[in-house]
Amino acid sequence: MAAPGQNLAVVVHRAGDLRLENRPIPEPGPNEVLLRMHSVGICGSDVHYWQHGRIGDFVVKDPMVLGHEASGTIVKAGSGVTHLKPGDRVAIEPGVPREMDEFCKSGRYNLSPTIFFCATPPDDGNLCRYYKHSASYCYKLPDNVTFEEGALIEPLSVGIHACKRAGVTLGSKVFVSGSGPIGLVNVLVAKMMGAAAVVITDFTIQVKNETPQEVASKVESLLGCMPDITVECTGVQACIQAGIYATRSGGTLVLVGLGPEMVTVPIVNAAVREVDIRGIFRYCNTWPVAIALLASKRINVRPLVTHRFPLEKALEAFETTKRGEGVKVMLKCDPTDHNP
Repeated sequence: MAAPGQNLAVVVHRAGDLRLENRPIPEPGPNEVLLRMHSVGICGSDVHYWQHGRIGDFVVKDPMVLGHEASGTIVKAGSGVTHLKPGDRVAIEPGVPREMDEFCKSGRYNLSPTIFFCATPPDDGNLCRYYKHSASYCYKLPDNVTFEEGALIEPLSVGIHACKRAGVTLGSKVFVSGSGPIGLVNVLVAKMMGAAAVVITDFTIQVKNETPQEVASKVESLLGCMPDITVECTGVQACIQAGIYATRSGGTLVLVGLGPEMVTVPIVNAAVREVDIRGIFRYCNTWPVAIALLASKRINVRPLVTHRFPLEKALEAFETTKRGEGVKVMLKCDPTDHNP
């Protein structure tokens, strides 16, 4: 074990104030495990908390450790933990319900209003050397799944949850709006779930100054028909508008990207054409599915990682992400092992 004071962490204090600082190594409770963190991806939300100090109603009031796309190795297990032991490599699901409420009972624990979630104020994340977490939300990684793949289960889960909520199935025609990491995982998952054709903005469709209606007709001409399903990953008003216009009558639009609280959309167009508009909030029950897909090589997320930095260079890594370089920036938290 590291000596006290060797738990380097990436901490946001307020908007624009990001620091590397040492924190005490936590002691796991009876149903928790202590992890030596290995790989942690930087998410757009981490950058947003750093730049703006808040996302919607979640405001950084006290210093908060960032990071929620993570994997590591168990170094200590609480007395009540039976399914994991020191040495196990695990992926971490960052959302842990605090109480067994109606949402947990119905299997939709992501909607529990009191849920703990890494790096969402006031809850600390896991962009640090050592981190403790509920053992029930740590999932053992098979030998053929890397730590980085384990960390990428978090964004991949957004794609799994979104495509499930959208009803992607054999032969679906899908339009994905936005080609950041979340747009890309939605493409991967939609294809794996049987979509016959997927178009995505910024790749198969270049959007410059077109109106939302013009974007919609571009989608239709590329697919040869209007898509059954649109997965909107930007949160930008014009893109949500294009998503409604693009989706075929009777189809489904899933809103994944979050933008301003109030947006103007052609709701009557959606209503009279029976376009179902569905929201998603993070994910639930996706880690076992994702691990099975990665272990069986049905899905390949490895090319998403374009940049790697040691934890000591976290500030540089955050600047890289802020500039929009590459796709996924990965921080390596174990100084003895920088392998994927």
